[in-house]
Amino acid sequence: MFSNLKRVVTLTLLASAAGPVFAAPAPVSDLSGSNSATTSSVRSNETDVQRLERLLENRNRVQLQMQQQLDEMALEISELRGQLEKNNYDMQQMLQRQRELFIELDKVRGQVSAAPVAAVKADDATKKSTGGTFSSNADEQTAYQDAVDLILKKRDYTGAIAAFQQFQKDYPDSSFTSNSHYWLGQLYFAKKQDKEAVKSFAAVISYKDSNKRADALVKLGDIASRNNNAEQANKYYQQVLSEYPDSASAKLAKERIK
Repeated sequence: MFSNLKRVVTLTLLASAAGPVFAAPAPVSDLSGSNSATTSSVRSNETDVQRLERLLENRNRVQLQMQQQLDEMALEISELRGQLEKNNYDMQQMLQRQRELFIELDKVRGQVSAAPVAAVKADDATKKSTGGTFSSNADEQTAYQDAVDLILKKRDYTGAIAAFQQFQKDYPDSSFTSNSHYWLGQLYFAKKQDKEAVKSFAAVISYKDSNKRADALVKLGDIASRNNNAEQANKYYQQVLSEYPDSASAKLAKERIK
């Protein structure tokens, strides 16, 4: 019996000693908790890096889009600048052609206004040299003056072309015929209708004593030059220098010959 009592006491003491051991937190739990915190921190750090990378990527994409837009705008500006320069050049050329036309038209206007009625009765030799017949017909003179006024006063070049064409039909033997061909040539030249201009200027040079013949030869040279036919242009310019060496037209031809 004493042996049994001794065994019970021993077991009780062992149980008392083991209680704190079992109650103490296991080291494994601490280690597990520490690993869990580290993992959470790593995950948090990875999220921040990814966010930063995403922000950098978005910024780079926006910068690339802005650069592309700037490049496109620079190209458009360059094209507009080129078009503006071309338009300015074309405008200067048009103004130059108009100035030349107006100068010549002013000369004709002065000639028509200053021509006395007595000139209508010139002798037959003069009639033949001009290639036409003088007339005292007021309608003829009025028709010619009206055609000139369409250019000088109204700036109606299309109407002037029609008026000169009608004048040539109505008065084929007029003393103004060679001049009417010349102004038609000038109008066609200004409108870049080169085929019609060549026909009109060629008609002028058929009048050997026309005071517009030298100018018409220069214009034929200009048309050939404009159409990249330098050889033909030089022939017309040389003809002017040969036949009218002391004229203003010869000075122009000399400047343009190549």
